[in-house]
Amino acid sequence: DIDECSFERTCDHTCINYPGSFECLCHKGYTLYGLTHCGDIDECSISNGSCDFGCLNTMGSYECVCPPGKKLHWNKKDCVETVKCLPNAKPAPKAQLVCSKTGGIESCFLSCPSNTLFVPDSENSYTLSCGVPVQQGKAQPRRNSTLPSCSDSLAPPIKQKARFKIKDAKCHLRPRSKEKTKDSGKQAVSDNCQVTFVNLKCDSSKKKRRGRKSPSKEVSHITAEFEVEMKSEEVSDTCNIDCVRKRMEQKLQTAIKTLRKSINKQQFYIQFSGTEYEVAQKPAKATEGHEACSTGQVLQDGKCVTCSTGTFYSGEHNQCVPCSPGTFQDTEGQLTCEPCPSNDGQGVAGARNVSECGGKLNLIIKALGQCSPGHYSSDGFKPCTVCPLGTYQPEPGRTLCFPCGGGLVTKYEGAVSFQDCETKVHCSPGHYYNSTTHRCIRCPVGTYQPEFGQNYCITCPGNTSTDFDGSTNVTHCKNQHCGGELGDYTGYIESPNYPGDYPANVECIWNINPPPKRRILIVVPEIFLPIEDECGDVLVMRKSASPTSITTYETCQTYERPIAFTSRSRKLWIQFKSNEGNSGKGFQVPYVTYDEDYQQLIEDIVRDGRLYASENHQEILKDKKLIKALFDVLAHPQNYFKYTAQESKEMFPRSFIKLLRSKVSRFLRPYK
Repeated sequence: DIDECSFERTCDHTCINYPGSFECLCHKGYTLYGLTHCGDIDECSISNGSCDFGCLNTMGSYECVCPPGKKLHWNKKDCVETVKCLPNAKPAPKAQLVCSKTGGIESCFLSCPSNTLFVPDSENSYTLSCGVPVQQGKAQPRRNSTLPSCSDSLAPPIKQKARFKIKDAKCHLRPRSKEKTKDSGKQAVSDNCQVTFVNLKCDSSKKKRRGRKSPSKEVSHITAEFEVEMKSEEVSDTCNIDCVRKRMEQKLQTAIKTLRKSINKQQFYIQFSGTEYEVAQKPAKATEGHEACSTGQVLQDGKCVTCSTGTFYSGEHNQCVPCSPGTFQDTEGQLTCEPCPSNDGQGVAGARNVSECGGKLNLIIKALGQCSPGHYSSDGFKPCTVCPLGTYQPEPGRTLCFPCGGGLVTKYEGAVSFQDCETKVHCSPGHYYNSTTHRCIRCPVGTYQPEFGQNYCITCPGNTSTDFDGSTNVTHCKNQHCGGELGDYTGYIESPNYPGDYPANVECIWNINPPPKRRILIVVPEIFLPIEDECGDVLVMRKSASPTSITTYETCQTYERPIAFTSRSRKLWIQFKSNEGNSGKGFQVPYVTYDEDYQQLIEDIVRDGRLYASENHQEILKDKKLIKALFDVLAHPQNYFKYTAQESKEMFPRSFIKLLRSKVSRFLRPYK
């Protein structure tokens, strides 16, 4: 058995080896195309992602969005009216920017009691949001508020953006020592600014110091966006709306000035679940205590593991702690838990979402159960109503049913699919039903539909498209990108979508320009071009783009027997063109550049018929591992000594070693 999974670039995501075969699998939210490649599924093209209003596709996932004045239901699909104040529900506590001054040194900390989101972007950067924006925009992290606001917003919020810089520090969110936290508690508060929403991004980059031998200097850049809500209760006879706005703008500006001073002296902290964190530390600080894993992770069995849903990372104890009763956490690697909508402090610990909160209200909801497909209710839970004629609902726990459209009725009440709608014509795969014209429309280029009687076409995954309209399968989706890696010593060229069939009407150009005094050796393990096309698909290699330049190789047919050859010119211009006719698997062609002193030896080897005579030798030229080893030694002859005699014996058949040895000996010692 050949373990294809041991080769480079076999599968984009996960490879499973079987006796005599292998299989590629994709991560959740991705689908397979071209046999080995994975592309993002556009869930929004599949019945609008089953979203009530809008759908936003993301890499590996998607989100439903709601119009102004509405918010997402707990099922994350339906839009419900925004309730300003639930009975007996506590309003969400606001974030607070608290600054103080002791001994001429300013110190600030940001308290984040609810609606927090921590996203580690990379090893040295992270994004942190706190609170809920009054008007959610695309640039801000989307997070549903779990606790309603019980005050009326008077006018658009006050927004301010500020940038800060910390020299010689890395963006690592680390807990403060207990001694320092105690000392900060003794300071007198000089300013307290309630903030509706904060979005903070910390990014580290190395700045080269003057002088060649000076080490790079770490600089942390912090970008902070603040949003403050204006409230009706603050307007009075002596201070109207404009007056309140100016006061609040001045207060926020003053707080940001103090914050800038505190950041410059590294005296800015963020508070989650009673623990204060430093936003960035100097290298000496970064090595203290909890340096083994990133924030939001703990060390288990020698590996860094992200804190799971239902828990939060406690910097004080450096461990994942279950959410306390009355709180929940539906995102991994967070620094706090969110309060439940009806927070009576009852229920179980470790709630992973709102429905698991465990309060009295939610315990009743769980006992009632969700509505089954074909049914709905005002909150998605029992008692439920059956979907009336002319509507359907394929999912459980929904607050609405989707209309068939165009005055169509369903075969029965409680329909669970558009296929239950009595359409005037029955659409075959590759088509979708238009409820306005009551006709079957061919799926446009770049989409497909494998099922009968559907009212949508699925967008091709990733950056792929189809050769024609009316496609019926994801295998018709092809990557148009010309593949390959062109290195000075080794590289390869690859037909688009390889090893899947290449697309129609594509043209690829590659240029191989080796370093001085080096020549090019090419191996074509196999090539699949349909011969019934009368040379419509062609691969050609020549000195330049000029049709009259020296040609090294040209073919428009399928060859399953491998061939090796040296370039007839020092540089190679390679072109692949396909027409609109039949397609094929194409090719993956590796090459190596070698010292021109070996030109005579290499040509002697590749022109010898014994190299291709036996099936064993042909398999060598098709084996990616063996070709890589041969090319490694050809590109850098000293690498021959990396391989022991036993390794060479196990890698290559005896006849092959014998053939090479005789030619190398004759080349190096011609007179012996």
